[in-house]
Amino acid sequence: MISPDQVESMIQTGLPDAQVNVQDLTGGGDHYQVTVVSSAFEGRSLIQQHQLVYQALQQAMSSEAIHALSLKTYTPAAWTTAH
Repeated sequence: MISPDQVESMIQTGLPDAQVNVQDLTGGGDHYQVTVVSSAFEGRSLIQQHQLVYQALQQAMSSEAIHALSLKTYTPAAWTTAH
């Protein structure tokens, strides 16, 4: 089990400017919905953006501390437009 705060911290370690919102979907600490806004996503495809987040969470994903992850990524400009 991994806490939402730990997930947020891991992502911010990998993407220091990231704004991260983590929701535990089941209350069990292993199914998360994560929204990440970062300038590191500028000029990258959606797949590349997700790969950056997965790299930051690699340890938790490989150990299955995180069993399922729903991921939404945005550049700061795209976030402003979407919200």
